[in-house]
Amino acid sequence: MEQNPWKTNKINPIYENPWIKVEQHDVINPAGNEGIYGKVHFKNRAMGIIPIDKDMNTWLIGQFRYTLKEYAWEIPMGGGPMNEDKLESAKRELKEETGLIAEKWTEIMKIHTSNSVTDEVGFVYLAEDLTQGDTEFEETEVLKIKKLPFIEVLEMVMNGEITDGISIAGILKAARILKLEYDY
Repeated sequence: MEQNPWKTNKINPIYENPWIKVEQHDVINPAGNEGIYGKVHFKNRAMGIIPIDKDMNTWLIGQFRYTLKEYAWEIPMGGGPMNEDKLESAKRELKEETGLIAEKWTEIMKIHTSNSVTDEVGFVYLAEDLTQGDTEFEETEVLKIKKLPFIEVLEMVMNGEITDGISIAGILKAARILKLEYDY
């Protein structure tokens, strides 16, 4: 493991809400000069789930993303509290957003979403042996659910229709695990 070339002199809290904390760090950079570094600390882990049924179908969630001012199609995902078991968080998110309950769970990925400015860490699970139940949307969610063949979702990634980083990484990793290929 490489040594940390940065030195932190002071951490100044800038803003905080229930989901994030923004800090300005007064630092000595690797060249030995004084500078600042902004950090966004996430209070939850990102949990992404790729449900796969016996016919190789999956589910996508569509929603308007406030920060982007765009509509996006993504894998089911949400925040998992740091003090909650990762798998339990994933199970809850899948149930809330799709109504699905899975008997088989496989963690397929750990991902850092934008590690130049944030410490957010995400995990992606493959969920199989599915049973359909009722959704439990949160008050901030206006979601559309779409069930479609996984190969079409892979095509959506390759065509740029899916732009969310966790979704892209998870779908590509799942395609490799499931031994699926997209003909470019």
